[in-house]
Amino acid sequence: MIAEFKNTTYLNYAEPANREAMEKALAHVEAQASREYALFIDGKDVRTGELLKSYNPCEKTHVLGTFHMAGKKEVDLAMSAALRAFESWKHVDPKERAIVVFKAAEIMRRRRHELSAMMVLEAGKNWNEADADTAEAIDFLDFYAHEMLRYSERQPIVPAAGEFVEMVYIPLGVGA
Repeated sequence: MIAEFKNTTYLNYAEPANREAMEKALAHVEAQASREYALFIDGKDVRTGELLKSYNPCEKTHVLGTFHMAGKKEVDLAMSAALRAFESWKHVDPKERAIVVFKAAEIMRRRRHELSAMMVLEAGKNWNEADADTAEAIDFLDFYAHEMLRYSERQPIVPAAGEFVEMVYIPLGVGA
């Protein structure tokens, strides 16, 4: 049974457990600084050689990570892979697709402090703002998974005398 949608409650960092968890997450994310991140296209790491460094806005010389940049070629590869995947994904039952999105939300819940810590370091957000953004992202996943379930059913419409009319939503494709 899938729980009813409910907005994620913001954390109170005055509570020692939340504060300690965030401090631990900040240390963990900080330990990952200076890593190099490849693009991930069609199940493979792709390194373009064109790099972008991400800096901590509060410490302008502190590199948080280096990322391979995507150009037109990489976007085309990613779109081709997405279009190929869509051919089978569009036939997956909407309930199964929704479960994938619910699982993504659950992963974000488990990694909530880590995701917020990334925003603190990379965007200069305070803890409360970062947590609110993380909570909102979790809520988006949960909300749209619920919407996927709702729209997978036949939708009510105004009947027309002498006609059979129904409205059904179908997957249409991918986009960049």
